[in-house]
Amino acid sequence: MRSSRDGRRRGRPVLRQRDAHAAAAHRPGPVRGLAIDLGSSGTRAWVPGRGPVACGPAGWEGGAGRPVRRGRIVDPASCAGLLDHVADAALGEHRQDSVIVLSHPVLAGREHRVLAGELLATLGASGAVVLNSASAAAACAGLLGGGPVLVVDMGAELTEVALLVDGKVVDARQADAGLSDLDPRSLAAELARSVLDMITSMWHEDQHGAVRGALRRGPVLTGGGAFRRDVTDLIASCLGAPVRVVPDPSTAVVRGAALILDSVLASSGAGAVSVRPVRLR
Repeated sequence: MRSSRDGRRRGRPVLRQRDAHAAAAHRPGPVRGLAIDLGSSGTRAWVPGRGPVACGPAGWEGGAGRPVRRGRIVDPASCAGLLDHVADAALGEHRQDSVIVLSHPVLAGREHRVLAGELLATLGASGAVVLNSASAAAACAGLLGGGPVLVVDMGAELTEVALLVDGKVVDARQADAGLSDLDPRSLAAELARSVLDMITSMWHEDQHGAVRGALRRGPVLTGGGAFRRDVTDLIASCLGAPVRVVPDPSTAVVRGAALILDSVLASSGAGAVSVRPVRLR
């Protein structure tokens, strides 16, 4: 016959387990967030529901000490200070209830992605996502899933073309030259030629017709080059296809990252954040 003492011993672990499950069920997840685009010409940051926030110490933008060049972090210490400044401005000193999303160029490379992740980890947020810029731009255009998409990002020091299929980057090309490298008199022709060469290279290697399908939908144009009508018209003419210029193309990546952040926060209300960054296969 079981004694009352045995019953108590057997019952205590069950009660503890139920209490643990109840506590986990009611433990709040992250409720705040910050999206950051580390660009070669400057940093942009966005808080969902609030909009853009301060992006760096006075005098940093456009200065000789920029920590990002050609889409890659070249000065980790300065970059860490910049990110901390941005996080302070957006989230304050205590960030345990927040998630930070950081975008990077599609072909930045594993070393850059790892470094970006390490820098994010020092900010003290409860979750962090390192996301490629093409996926962010596609999200901004409302085209992240459901078919092939071409994203053309014409920035200050890089020009990138990425092919996404059902939300995943399956091919990408990059030219280490951008608006700041080109002669203003021939900028439109050189930029359009670079974009056309990259898309043609993709076309020759595409075995499933994804590039053709993406061209029918219209390539998404972002970056500073998308502000120039002579550039966008020439690209459309050379491709023989319509193009989609997102509103305010210089902020398309950070706004798309903020949209992805919104979905992360919405799905994390019941517990911890678990996110797999979108990477080039």
